[in-house]
Amino acid sequence: MPKSYVRLTHPLVRDTRGGELRQATWDEALDRTVAGLRAAMAAKASIDARTPIGVFSCSKATNEVNFAAQKFSRVVLGSNNIDSCNRT
Repeated sequence: MPKSYVRLTHPLVRDTRGGELRQATWDEALDRTVAGLRAAMAAKASIDARTPIGVFSCSKATNEVNFAAQKFSRVVLGSNNIDSCNRT
């Protein structure tokens, strides 16, 4: 049975909020991701350093992916709040 979607093979970004998606390089996409995370962390720190950040992972992901998500949450974001719905 053919799938009804096309798998992305390159990152897509928007230059303006609600603008059209355009193809980008991996470096550009990752740089934008880093900038967005830094902005979110700075906004969190300016409000209250104790403001929690949560991360959602997927129970259907591999153990390795969930391990990487929890490491990212704890080491990079400084948060122990991670949920991967493994209890279901």
